[in-house]
Amino acid sequence: MLRRYDLIMRLARYATLGASAFVSDSSAAKIMRFARGQRVAIERVREGMETLDRSKPTVWLHAASLGEYGIARPIISAIKRQADCNVVITFFSPTGYEAVSRRKGDIDRVFYLPLDTRSNVNRFLDIVRPDCAVFMVSEYWHNYLHALKQRGIPSFLISAIIRDDGPFFKWYGSLYRNSIKSFSKVFTLDDNSIRNLRKLGIDNVSVNGDPLFDNVALVASTPWKDELIERFTGNEKVFLAGSIHHDRDLEMVTELANRHPDTRFIIVPHEINENILKDIEDKVKGRCVRYSQCDGQTDMSDTQVMIVDFVGALAYIYRYAAWAYVGGGFTPLLHSVIEPSVYGIPVSFGPKIHRKVTPTEMVRLGIGKVVHDTEELDLWFKRLKRDNARVQYIAKRAAKYVKQNTGATPRVVRHILDIICAKK
Repeated sequence: MLRRYDLIMRLARYATLGASAFVSDSSAAKIMRFARGQRVAIERVREGMETLDRSKPTVWLHAASLGEYGIARPIISAIKRQADCNVVITFFSPTGYEAVSRRKGDIDRVFYLPLDTRSNVNRFLDIVRPDCAVFMVSEYWHNYLHALKQRGIPSFLISAIIRDDGPFFKWYGSLYRNSIKSFSKVFTLDDNSIRNLRKLGIDNVSVNGDPLFDNVALVASTPWKDELIERFTGNEKVFLAGSIHHDRDLEMVTELANRHPDTRFIIVPHEINENILKDIEDKVKGRCVRYSQCDGQTDMSDTQVMIVDFVGALAYIYRYAAWAYVGGGFTPLLHSVIEPSVYGIPVSFGPKIHRKVTPTEMVRLGIGKVVHDTEELDLWFKRLKRDNARVQYIAKRAAKYVKQNTGATPRVVRHILDIICAKK
């Protein structure tokens, strides 16, 4: 099994290159960026670590992409406030790597995670020499976890959700079971995950909550403004469609804009490429502008839609919205629904939420709305436009929900700091 897994990892980079010939231009571009990053991943790690002060302890965190980075971010900030240490973060996705590389903040080094082969793993750990490793949500990289355990390096899994029907309980799940058993401690989002982990014989677990709530609270409290967006919004209420996929998300949001020409829209695609930008412009009947093509002299008086054609600021831009739709809900990849909710605005999203704790809870509380098509989205929007009392009610409940769920970060950080202090 392990040899087969290692072979699959070795072939993965070449398989992705081959796949790029059979997918859309935007997906092909992302695959090529991933392949280029993997080709030089180990060398970039070596170069980056050479200039780091190795007398300090090193904390390594791994996030699949930008969404998972939202969980890591408050943990990183808390660690750097309380300890003199190096923080290294790795990403699997080009989107996360590129966005965070441009704005490192408290992070000392940002790398692609080299593919999970035994040779890559050993070289990576030999170079980085982490004192502990922190993985987000569902990053079960078997060779990395096995090597960390063998080397006696503590590892943590954060914001885990272990479902009754998950791969751990399938006939093919031995690799998953072995991987999760390698963690020193697992922090889960709910009690059901604890029960399922104990069925697997794993007791080093605790319900911790989601540091993502701490992150959105931090973002919302951070002073931030954008002059171009403020010129576009003026004194108008704005509908913001964030992390829009080039599928039903785009169809629904552009049709909604056409049905409400009196409302201004900000549309933020999940992936920025010419195909989706042009498609938005073609489908919207009102005037569109791209953020990148605007300056202080651009006349926006008759503009209905602004397309934000850069990544990394969506969580901040939500503060300009009165209503929001979050993309990815027609795939298993629904994006963060609490990023807009922290500002107290009504939030809608697609129907694939049954495996996700937060959107399910938001629907139960009446602060989130599942929509299956344009008609449902339009009906939801019309009701809110004419019912300000309902909007105010949602705002109060959303603020309470976020406040009740903050505070997960200190519990995780305490374990990390114990390790760092022990190394000094």
